[in-house]
Amino acid sequence: MTQSLTILGSTGSIGGSTLDVVARHPERFRIFALSGHSQTAKLAEQCIAFRPQYAVTANEAQAAELRAQLAAASCHTKVLHGEQALCDIAAAPETDGVMAAIVGAAGLPPTLAAAHAGKTIYLANKETLVVSGSLFMQTAAQSGARILPVDSEHNAIYQVLPPEKGYLKHNGVQSIILTASGGPFLHTDLADFPAITPEQAVKHPNWQMGRKISVDSATMMNKGLELIEAHWLFNCPPDKLETVIHPQSVVHSMVRYADGSVLAQMGTPDMRTPIAYCLGLPERIASGVPPLDFTALSALTFETPDYRRFPCLELAYQAMQAGGGVPCVLNAANEIAVAAFLAGRIRFTDIARTVRHCLEQDFSGSHHSLEGLLDLDAAARRAAEAFVQQVAHR
Repeated sequence: MTQSLTILGSTGSIGGSTLDVVARHPERFRIFALSGHSQTAKLAEQCIAFRPQYAVTANEAQAAELRAQLAAASCHTKVLHGEQALCDIAAAPETDGVMAAIVGAAGLPPTLAAAHAGKTIYLANKETLVVSGSLFMQTAAQSGARILPVDSEHNAIYQVLPPEKGYLKHNGVQSIILTASGGPFLHTDLADFPAITPEQAVKHPNWQMGRKISVDSATMMNKGLELIEAHWLFNCPPDKLETVIHPQSVVHSMVRYADGSVLAQMGTPDMRTPIAYCLGLPERIASGVPPLDFTALSALTFETPDYRRFPCLELAYQAMQAGGGVPCVLNAANEIAVAAFLAGRIRFTDIARTVRHCLEQDFSGSHHSLEGLLDLDAAARRAAEAFVQQVAHR
C-alpha cells in the first residue's frame, strides 16, 4: 500500500534527506504536499521531481515566483502560502503521514494541526514538544495520532526501549542517556569563545545541518531542547535523563536498565537512517547510508559536559525542571539570540546571556492553549530582542 506524505520544511536538510529516502522506494510512497520557507528554486526542483498536489511558501511573493517556475516546467502543482496553508496540508484527508521538519517554533501550528487530524507524525521539529509538550501529547492521545521520533537521538532511544513504551520504571528502565558530539568548540579555549564567528559555529564536525541547528549544536542548546523533547516523548522524569559527550557521533543514544544493561543504537552519522526507520515501520527499508565500518573506528570516547563551556545546556535543564511555560521562553529567547549572532549583531557568548536574561523575567499568561503559548512565545521574543539591542556590538 502506497503511503501519501506531506513534508513540512522540504527544502531543509531533513526534508532533503526524506525525499532522498522516498525516491529509493517509489512503490511505497507518494508526495502529497511540500513546503519551503524561502528557497523557491529548490522547492521548484522538488515539485518538478515529485509532482506533489500542493506546495506551500511563506508569502505571496514567493508563491508567485514558484508558480512561474513551475509553469515554465509544465508542473501543475498548486501553490499556496502562509501558516493556514501549512496547517491545511498537514491535516488534509489525502495525506497519511506528515514529516514535521520546519525549524523552530514556526513548525508548531501545522504539526499540532496534524496531531488534531490523527496523522502519523514523523517528528523532526523538536520545538513542538519544547514549546507545547503537554498540549501536543494530549492532543495526539485524544486523536489517536502516532508520533515517531526522527531526531537521531530520540529515534535511537525509541529503537532500544521495550516494545511496551508505557511508564518507563515499570519496564525496568533506569535512565535515558542522550549523546552529544560537543560540536566544533569542544576543545576550544574558553578565553576564545567571545571571538567565535558565525562561520566557525556552523561548521559541525560530523553532521550536515542548517545554520540555526548548527549553532545550537555548538552551544549545546540543541541537546538541551532534545532533553525536553525526550521528557515528553518517553514520559521520562527529568532526573532520569542523562547527557554525555560522544565526539564520534556513532552511538546515537542509550537506555540504562535496572539490571545493569545498557542498550545503544549505533550507525554512521546520517539522518537518512532514522528517517528510513520511521517511514518503513514495521519493516526495515534501505536508506542509502553506507554501513558502519567498525574496523575504521579508532576509538569511541565519552565525557561529562562542562557547564562553563556549555551554559545553554544547564539553562535547558533548569527550564525542563521548572516546566510550565518556561521551556517556551527558553526556546523563543534562543531563536532570537541565534538569529542575532548569525547576523553578526551579538557575540557567541551573548546567546546564553540572552536566554538567561529572559528566563529571569516574569511572563504572565497561559501555557495550556496554542493561543496562550504563541502569546508567551511572542512576549519572550520581544524581551530577547530588547536585550540583544542592549548588548549588540559591545
